[in-house]
Amino acid sequence: MTPPAAVERLTALDPPVPVALRRSARARRITLRVSAADGGVHLTIPARLPLADARLFLLRQEDWLAARLAAMPRPVAVTIGTVLPIEGCAVPLVRGTGRSPQLGPAGLALPGDPARAGARASGFLKALARDRLTAAADAHAGALRRVPGRITLRDPGSRWGSCTQRGDMMFSWRLAMAPPAVLDYVAAHEAAHLVEMNHGPGFWRLVGRLCPDWERHRAWLRRDGAELHRYCF
Repeated sequence: MTPPAAVERLTALDPPVPVALRRSARARRITLRVSAADGGVHLTIPARLPLADARLFLLRQEDWLAARLAAMPRPVAVTIGTVLPIEGCAVPLVRGTGRSPQLGPAGLALPGDPARAGARASGFLKALARDRLTAAADAHAGALRRVPGRITLRDPGSRWGSCTQRGDMMFSWRLAMAPPAVLDYVAAHEAAHLVEMNHGPGFWRLVGRLCPDWERHRAWLRRDGAELHRYCF
């Protein structure tokens, strides 16, 4: 797959919208998506498709794209006073003392320079996500008599988790902001991939065995997950 390249701005939209183009040898059709993380527009096309065809596709999708961009949640700068979701609860960020963030009745107390409130809050969320996801992944994998590989945390815009053939798992640390049952579902989903590296009926039976309410939690992510990407740390 070739690196992304800039495509002409869509001049019919106001303001103009930059589009990142990616040619893929595996693509059989044109796909257009808007990143939940930053609102970036990404166009993937088959490797040999003429650029003129890609531009024509974009023009035909202008109404959809304009509506999708308009519906994107507005970003929230994380600072002292911001109300942040933590494990599904609305928690205010307040000034604190000491060396590390502390979660208490008044909110999440962040010590040090207020200008670094976003970095300290994200650090707290990452540590919380690692604890919760490691425990959940180990528990679900153990129920399947499997052992997970290395667990890493990232901030992807389009997925909440993944599992490789070797059993290594990646999770979005923003899951620490979601309700605990939703985080647990994502861990169960990836643990099921230790047995079934697909999304066939057998895979979903395993997910249902690990997490009986998985459909409700997946629906939450589809409905409300984009809200977790509003927060700019």
